[in-house]
Amino acid sequence: MTDEYKTIKETSEGYYTEKRSKFLAFAHPVSTVDEVKDIVAGYRKKYYDARHVCYAYMVGAERTEFRANDDGEPSSTAGKPILGQINSNELTDILIVVVRYYGGVNLGTSGLIIAYREAAADAISHAQIETRQVEELINYSFAYPQMNDVMRIVKDMQPRIVSQTYKGSTCQMVLSIRKSEADQLRSRLQKLL
Repeated sequence: MTDEYKTIKETSEGYYTEKRSKFLAFAHPVSTVDEVKDIVAGYRKKYYDARHVCYAYMVGAERTEFRANDDGEPSSTAGKPILGQINSNELTDILIVVVRYYGGVNLGTSGLIIAYREAAADAISHAQIETRQVEELINYSFAYPQMNDVMRIVKDMQPRIVSQTYKGSTCQMVLSIRKSEADQLRSRLQKLL
């Protein structure tokens, strides 16, 4: 397993039109399914007059939690092509919503698949993609006289200090470090005890 993943930095928009049907696409960075539900509900409310509000999402660095929703379009003609764009760009922690305004002409299943895929691709093309690291938290307690030794390891390995607390002569530190380096940091800190 790698300790990096790709996601989008902020919300972006895309657009596609075919035979007078309009497809408005919105890509959002998300981290939970509850966030997804809130955002989709917001689009359903905002675009209450649209025929369909279809979406797909992928959550988690492992890319195992995902869903595609056709919202009344023929099966697998909307959600799957949107999810396909998320997969082909190897993104996660992302939601793409595509709002369809019907133009009066049926597009057929292949036409729908192309339209939803292109709208999602346009939203991704306007997004700023960034690579993030999967981090692990390490809690470490030590006696105050060991502070210099601990800080030498922190300076050497460069974990992010999440918090530090002092109670009497005991120090508590929470460190966040890239997952692939967590065991090495843990082992070096344990040798100090």
